[in-house]
Amino acid sequence: MKLVVVSAGLSVPSSTRLLADRLAAVAAPAATAPEPGPADVGVIELRDLAVEIAHTFTNGFPAPALADAFAEVAAADGLIVVTPVFSASYSGLFKSFFDALSVTDEDALTGKPVLIAATGGTARHSLVLEHALRPLFAYLKAVVVPTGVYAASEDWGAQGLDARIGRAATELAALMSGLSGSARASGPSAGRALPKRDSFEEVTPFAERLAALSVPGPSPAP
Repeated sequence: MKLVVVSAGLSVPSSTRLLADRLAAVAAPAATAPEPGPADVGVIELRDLAVEIAHTFTNGFPAPALADAFAEVAAADGLIVVTPVFSASYSGLFKSFFDALSVTDEDALTGKPVLIAATGGTARHSLVLEHALRPLFAYLKAVVVPTGVYAASEDWGAQGLDARIGRAATELAALMSGLSGSARASGPSAGRALPKRDSFEEVTPFAERLAALSVPGPSPAP
């Protein structure tokens, strides 16, 4: 079982990375239960890949370090993604990484369990999980864990954060166990290719349909 953490923290030390590590510490052992030993955990620090991510949009292909990160994400049984909040949304670095990933492999996150989390200076930004992160990963066809975790500055050391971490990480572990690659391969959809295009890319000819529905005017008087 492979668990991959994607952290978009910029500082060292980073509260974003700290939250990611605490989530992984709970999810990794639970993902393999009752088997002994935790899941294998890999960490991708986007701060270290910032230049390569930018070059991907101008060169059209990822550099080796970024290509390795993309391969690690695609091979994961589950993801923990954590971003700091900038301007009431995810960071540009965070979004650019997943934009570049989807251009390279549009099905990299299809059916993959993802735990969303964020950090910020105030609790007023807690809805970033629902209005920004959840729609993003739903669009990328991931299976988003029901419980997201937001940690404001005042949450560290306060009651409640540990409970949210435990609940979200346990939900991710359950999804990883139920939606692992081997489980998906033996399911009813085994052997069927996933569509490369979604229905939103099909253009509906509204002008033609409206013309067909138009009501003819009254006939001229004889």
